[in-house]
Amino acid sequence: MTHCSLDVPGSSNPPSHLSLLSSWDHRHVPPCPALQGTPLSATLSLVMSQCCRKIKDTVQKLASDHKDIHSSVSRVGKAIDRNFDSEICGVVSDAVWDAREQQQQILQMAIVEHLYQQGMLSVAEELCQESTLNVDLDFKQPFLELNRILEALHEQDLGPALEWAVSHRQRLLELNSSLEFKLHRLHFIRLLAGGPEKQLEALSYARHFQPFAQLHQREIQVMMGSLVYLRLGLEKSPYCHLLDNSHWAEICETFTRDACSLLGLSVESPLSVSFASGCVALPVLMNIKAVIEQRQCTGVWSHKDELPIEIELGMKCWYHSVFACPILRQQTSDSNPPIKLICGHVISRDALNKLINGGKLKCPYCPMEQNPADGKRIIF
Repeated sequence: MTHCSLDVPGSSNPPSHLSLLSSWDHRHVPPCPALQGTPLSATLSLVMSQCCRKIKDTVQKLASDHKDIHSSVSRVGKAIDRNFDSEICGVVSDAVWDAREQQQQILQMAIVEHLYQQGMLSVAEELCQESTLNVDLDFKQPFLELNRILEALHEQDLGPALEWAVSHRQRLLELNSSLEFKLHRLHFIRLLAGGPEKQLEALSYARHFQPFAQLHQREIQVMMGSLVYLRLGLEKSPYCHLLDNSHWAEICETFTRDACSLLGLSVESPLSVSFASGCVALPVLMNIKAVIEQRQCTGVWSHKDELPIEIELGMKCWYHSVFACPILRQQTSDSNPPIKLICGHVISRDALNKLINGGKLKCPYCPMEQNPADGKRIIF
């Protein structure tokens, strides 16, 4: 049997498949020796022409797709190189790493606290064992109790949360918390969802709303009005919003916020807040680092616990007063709090003491003279 072959004259290396197929046309196909001198019929010539055209179009499409894929992959690599810097430690003062062992212990403690707060108790215990970190039971207990109650709320069990709220009623009232009322309201709504069979039980349970009648009168009236539609079905009544499942997510959020405030814990773990703040601040610090290196500045990072530039992290990360005295240009603190004068202007206590002359104080912004003892401390 005689085989047909494709040869490219003047080339010592075999051509690639793509280049070979793209240049393949029925006019360039060498005839087989057995068919030499035999003309192609019109039908065969048309079929060959159509096949070659399809092959050429397919090869061009493959080449175009390959170009797009290569371009996308190339952009991914450039984006990775642009957003990841191997010298991130350069934005931190060298003094931070002086007490490496102490810093490592603080970091481990922050991770453990985050795990406890997220309910991953077994992972936290394992980390404590492997890192030989000694965590007191008094530290664990609030997190264990919070997670136990939250797990019950996620399963729509109000018992543990109600018991906790009643036992801490006085302290919750001092925080102006409405947690206990919301728990009773949610239990009442569950009884309403039971239909007419639960009507008497719901009316009996409504007695729990009596201590909250003054502060939550409107909400109590709405719940009492829903009893009229109980036989017809609350789902098709003007009170259908009472059956919304969003109330369970709201009660979990309210319990977490109020319980953390009562126990002196942060709603979000310090680790998560630090990580989120770092994600916002790190790009700015990297730009500053590049400018410092370019201009060969020195001594920028010498200030302890102070960044070389102010970075706005948003209201969510405000934990203390940021008022600065307009006279001394110093940020106020517990030992040097802001003082409001009679005229309404606010200065720091240190500035007030320095401005006293002969037992009288003259406001630096207006000519009003006043008694320094009339100044009142304010809290932002």
